[in-house]
Amino acid sequence: MNGLHVSFSIAASSFLRHFSPWAVGLFAASLLFNVPFAHCREFGTAPFGSASFDFARSLRSGQAQDRQGRLGASPTLVSSPITLHFVTWKADHPSVWDEAIQRFEQAHPHIRVNREIAPHSSTAYHDLLTQKLRNRDVSLDLFFMDVIWPAEFAAAGWALPLDEYFTRGEREKFLPATIASGVYRRRVYGVPSRIDSGMLYYRKDLLERYGFSPPSTWHDLVRQAQAILEGERITNPLLRGYSGQFKQYEGLVCDMLEFLGSHNGSFLTDDDSRSNLTAPESVQAVQFVREQIIQRLATPAALTYQESESLAVFLQGNAVFHRNWPYAWGLANDPRHSKIVGKVGVTPLPRFPGGRSTSALGGWLYGISAYSRHPDEAWAFIEFMASPEMQKHFAIHASLAPSRLALYADPEILRANPQYRDLLPVFQTARPRPRTPVYPIVSHILQRYFSRVLAFPGTDIRKEAQEADRKINRFLALLRDL
Repeated sequence: MNGLHVSFSIAASSFLRHFSPWAVGLFAASLLFNVPFAHCREFGTAPFGSASFDFARSLRSGQAQDRQGRLGASPTLVSSPITLHFVTWKADHPSVWDEAIQRFEQAHPHIRVNREIAPHSSTAYHDLLTQKLRNRDVSLDLFFMDVIWPAEFAAAGWALPLDEYFTRGEREKFLPATIASGVYRRRVYGVPSRIDSGMLYYRKDLLERYGFSPPSTWHDLVRQAQAILEGERITNPLLRGYSGQFKQYEGLVCDMLEFLGSHNGSFLTDDDSRSNLTAPESVQAVQFVREQIIQRLATPAALTYQESESLAVFLQGNAVFHRNWPYAWGLANDPRHSKIVGKVGVTPLPRFPGGRSTSALGGWLYGISAYSRHPDEAWAFIEFMASPEMQKHFAIHASLAPSRLALYADPEILRANPQYRDLLPVFQTARPRPRTPVYPIVSHILQRYFSRVLAFPGTDIRKEAQEADRKINRFLALLRDL
């Protein structure tokens, strides 16, 4: 149940309490599925009325009216110093972020940024952030949103709409998928800091030694990995064929989306109205992961791996193939962290015969709290960090793939990240996870389903998929009542 209690912040949020039958339905469904409403204190103390909804709406309205008199004036002209409270994850390249913050504060001497470092796990970070937002913490100004959160945050009234700041002309300079991830009901709630999509890292030296080219299908990957493992068995008995993210958390959902998608399967039907886990393509993809990836190429420890653990195995030279996000390129080629510097290649993820390579859309968006007392100053921070200059800074020094399209022609960025030349089409076609206010609930069900069938070889995949379908469909049906 780890991380699910915040899922029901939706039901306890100001927006959904305005639609009290749905909130009641969510609560009843949670009881049906034995899911606790831990930490949803509003459920026990606030009535199912519209008072909190009106409060949030009036607060945002007052902020918007106040901005009308200030727009056009630089936030740096405020007479008294402003401190922005920014909730962010623990960075993989902390010095790069330290420099970025210093640059901003130098450019805006009357604004200071106080960073609260949240857990690296997206699920744990979501727990912390939604707790603050449910409590209408007015000290919170800025936060990072995972690309799967905007629908939830917007429906709850937590995230400030950014349309008046983030103009249509400016949005057109970003990769379309990154903009779409921050839109809910035709309003924009997030500014893309970067784009993430899953990709396949591989030991270039080992593939060349055995006469292989990067695999285009998953079956090729299995065949190559087994041949290399056999040939390297004596010199490196710790070597494994594959390292990915298979712990029960959001990263597992991303990995499995890529396997299912490349087999023409999916989590939901095309119209997002029903679960699609029992489709033959979806079931067969899960079976392949269990039998070929987990049982033959990986190690049982892979069922506990998030990004950092799975990457550590690869950087130590103990995996032939590794699935991760763009940031891993920089660490794999940094001698302070990696034993395989100069021996790494990267390529689009494989596909199944008759399918197409599928990469999960990831990335993080800058958002402003609807309860912030300093929205203009918060926007100044976002505008600075999402600028071409700062995205270039992060791309060169932290291997964070830019969300601005023009930067993929920048010679300095391509010199630091030559892989971008071949991977831009992957970024442009990355597949998003379902965009729905109940996504945290859907994700939790998916996580439990995938974790169970991968960890226990004796489980009936189709039977488990039917049960997951049933649970997901109950929650999706609630949306149709709105």
